[in-house]
This record gives sequence, C-alpha cells and structure tokens, in this order.
Amino acid sequence: MAQKVTPRILSGFMELLPEEQLVFDRMKQIIANTYESFGFVALDTPVLELSEILLAKAGGETEKQIYRFTKGDTDMCMRFDLTVPLSRYVAQHQNELAFPFRRYQISKSYRGERPQRGRFREFYQADIDIVGSEKLSILYDAEIPSIIYRVLTKLGLKRFHIRMNNRKLLQGFYEHIGLSEQSAEILRIIDKTDKIGEDNVRLCLSDLGINADLITRVLSFAQIKGSVAEVLSQLGALDIDNATYQLGLSELRMVTNALNSMGVPETNFLIDLRITRGLDYYTGTVYETFADDFPSWGSICSGGRYDNLAGFYTDRKLPGVGMSIGLTRFFDVLKAQGLLNMGPKTPASVLVIPMSEKESSLALQIGQILRQDGIKTDVLGSDTKFKNKMVYANKLGVPYVVILGESEMQNQTAVLKDMARGEQQTVALDKLAPAIRLLQNLEPLLPVIKDC
Repeated sequence: MAQKVTPRILSGFMELLPEEQLVFDRMKQIIANTYESFGFVALDTPVLELSEILLAKAGGETEKQIYRFTKGDTDMCMRFDLTVPLSRYVAQHQNELAFPFRRYQISKSYRGERPQRGRFREFYQADIDIVGSEKLSILYDAEIPSIIYRVLTKLGLKRFHIRMNNRKLLQGFYEHIGLSEQSAEILRIIDKTDKIGEDNVRLCLSDLGINADLITRVLSFAQIKGSVAEVLSQLGALDIDNATYQLGLSELRMVTNALNSMGVPETNFLIDLRITRGLDYYTGTVYETFADDFPSWGSICSGGRYDNLAGFYTDRKLPGVGMSIGLTRFFDVLKAQGLLNMGPKTPASVLVIPMSEKESSLALQIGQILRQDGIKTDVLGSDTKFKNKMVYANKLGVPYVVILGESEMQNQTAVLKDMARGEQQTVALDKLAPAIRLLQNLEPLLPVIKDC
C-alpha cells in the first residue's frame, strides 16, 4: 500500500474553517455593498499578467517577491497587488470607459515574502479607485477616506483614525530646505518611524549624508501635531515660499473641509505628517488607517493619489486616487485576538429534520418551498436517532429547526424551534415561512467586529 501523504498547505496561505469562512465572506459582502453604494463597479482582472506589464513599475523588494515563471514562450507573473493591473486595464480600455471611472475589486494577490502573523503569500485585497482622464478633482481625494470611515463603521470598528498627509507638501518642504534630490529616500525612511523609532530614523537620514541640523528640521516638521485646524495653522505659519508646498497645503485644506461636509467625524481623521506611503507612485494625498486600541495592528487600509501610474502603458494622462484594505491580514489579526463575532457553521437559517424515513419526502418539499421564499434551508437526510439529529443541529449552530413527525405530517403542521431561545411552536405548513421570517426579524444583526 502506498504511503499516506500528510494533508497540509503551503506556508503563507490561509485556509478557514466553515464558521470562519462565513464571517470572512460577510466581511467581503459588507465591503462590496458599501463600495457599490458609492457607485463603484466590480472588476475582476486576471491573476496572471505578462511580466512586461507587471514589472514596468515594480522594483526593489517588490520585484524580489513576485512569483514569475514561463509557459512555452510566455513570460508571466502572478499579480502582487490590484493597482498595477487596474492601470493596465484602464490604459487598455480607455476609449471604452466613462471617466471618472470608479471601480472596486476584492481579489487575491501573491507575494513571496516571509510568512508571519498577519502576513501571507496569498492574500485578499479590497480596493477602490477613481481614475480620471487628464485631470481628477481633489474632492475625490476626500471621498476615498469617507468610504474608509463607512466601511470600518459598518464592520463594527468604532475607535479608529484615518491619518492623512500630502506628498506635494512634503516634496515642497524638502525642496525649500535643499533636500530635493534625497526626497524619495527621506519619504521611505519617515514612513517607517513607528516601526523603527526616531533614533533609527536619525541614523538612516545621516547615512544619506544629511547633516544634523537638516535632520532636526526634517523630524521637527514630521512631528507637528494637533487638531486638523491646529496643524493646518502651523503649516501655514511656516511661511514657506515654495509653489509645490503651497499646493499641497491647499489640497490638504480642501480634503479636510470636504470630509467635514461628507459627515466624517473629526474624531476619526487627522493630519499626520509622518504618513508618506513609501511607494514612489503616490503624488498627492496619502492615507493610513489605524485602530486606536490596537496600534500593534499597523495600518488597516492605506492609499492615496497617483497621477502617473498608467504612464507606463499610455501617453494619455490618467490620474487616480484609491485605497486598499488588506482583508486577509485584517481578518487574521481580528481572529487571533478573539474580536470576531463568530456565528454558525452553515449559511442555512433553517434545518429541516424528518423524524423518520416516512417524513423525508415532505421534508424535501418543505425545504424547496422555504428556499423559493428566500430562506436558506438545509434538509437532514441521515437515518439516525432524533437525539443525534439535534446534536448535529447544535453543532452546526443553525438558528432554527423544523421538526416533522408522523402527527405533524398527518396534520400538515411542523414544529418550529428557535435554537437560541430554546422555544418551539407548532405551525401550519402554509404559515411556516412567515413564522420563520418573523423570528428572523427579531434577531439583531451583529457586526462582524466585537466592540472596539
């Protein structure tokens, strides 16, 4: 006999139990519904792209992590994010799309990085982007964080902050103090402040050949804090005579004012001049979102404005703004800390249980009737003791059980049991669906995330 192979999956890939998968799918659905409520259309780009497409912008650590291989004469890669495929898509279909083009995509991406808690090689991202033709209003830069606010609120997260900044503001400041040539490296270093600490930031800046006085000015600027109004006032009071800086400051004012108009409480957003988004393609507003009670989580979702990403595929200017939720990572962190409202192990609301084989045919009919009424229904077909059938129902966590015995079949009734309350009632078969609906309406819809 052949030796048995131990069942296992590759490191860095997530596989869920049924009750976990149901919660994960509900998270995806809440996010998708929220995106669609703002008029975004779903898009599904291929997992595999031509290497020349994906590698047009990739570089550094990202390029090292890409899964790349050949099939015949075709050199291809697995996508490492959803933004570059979007840029290819928009450039390819630019004559068929209506601009501004609003798309969302909730799909898997792949990176060959070292697996650890919250970091996977296969992971879901939930992206939204708004792409314009030649120009794109700064008001869209405010719409993106307003959507972040609504998504996280609907998932059940209450205490969080969307931290914002503007790359033009930073670029103009570095130009003003004579550090324009090192600005890209400075941005990457400042972006890591929370991870590596200020002392290491100073060392990294010193390694770039920046003198101590300029390092102090860079860090002092990054540490400007206060309410939105206070930070804007301090930035204006610096009186920096640089056009790029002033444009960035103006955009930051417009975005924060628009967020107030969109009903986003200032308790959920602030200006943080340490937020830079290290990726080179960001050109204006940038965002990072953090849970107030769990700083160790890092950023839940991030994004910003990019004006030139599609320039690798077309001469037409296609500026965009967007953000991405690292859904697999977010879910994994919530699960590890016991912050998910776990539900049943089945999507069915009802389990129909025939007492014996005699009632099986009627049970199948009732199952079909309930499904036609939009009620998700499972019919138990196992021939075992009634006690074992109820044990199975409890293990599934199904909310309601419909029990059919000989007397119920004769009287055209059923016993409807509310499993959570332990209450049951006898209901005429033609009244069964309304009775279940009534019970469902009494059930509060728990958020995905427990109170935090």
